[in-house]
Amino acid sequence: MALDRYRYIVVEGPIGTGKTSLAKKLAERLQSELMLENAETNPFLAKFYQDGRHYALPTQLFFLFQRIAQVQELKQMDLFSRATVADFLLDKDPLFARLNLSDDELALYRQIFEHMRPQAPAPDLVIYLQAPPDVLMDRVRQRGIGYEQSISENYLARLASSYSDFFYHYNAAPLLIVNNENLNIIERAGDFDLLLERIGQMRGGREFFNLADTF
Repeated sequence: MALDRYRYIVVEGPIGTGKTSLAKKLAERLQSELMLENAETNPFLAKFYQDGRHYALPTQLFFLFQRIAQVQELKQMDLFSRATVADFLLDKDPLFARLNLSDDELALYRQIFEHMRPQAPAPDLVIYLQAPPDVLMDRVRQRGIGYEQSISENYLARLASSYSDFFYHYNAAPLLIVNNENLNIIERAGDFDLLLERIGQMRGGREFFNLADTF
């Protein structure tokens, strides 16, 4: 399979883009290890969506410590281990900090991040899923997770913009930017196959996939 050359794949994107669903399907197809950020284990997350000002820092730090612990496991990965698919990129972690923390909190976070940041391998491929804020909002509403229902479209718009800016400058690994507005890998197997084919055709450092372009 053309995808065998990818030993470490990361799927990223704002909430509602379907990054975890895609990561799971990729891991299943590639028979690889699956590394998820496990947002539901963060005891501050629900409180953050209710009162972001008071709970942004503990929410951010919990995720940072959790993600660092997971990424450190990749340092043990060798050529004979199974491939890994993850639904988070540690380098993106400061994105949320800049969006949600006060200046003093952000300065503290940056000190902790730089001090603890592990020397983990760069991904062989990053798949960045993007969709318009109104689509993200619809998907968040449809999946019906209680604490997510207080998320505003304004916050999702700011988040999507921050992701776009981050990946506009990202060059640490090959990047496939996927317009996920009309892609449905869960209910349409053909969509997933088209995406796999596009991944297998990757040759450059930055490429794009839009379902509309395939017809």
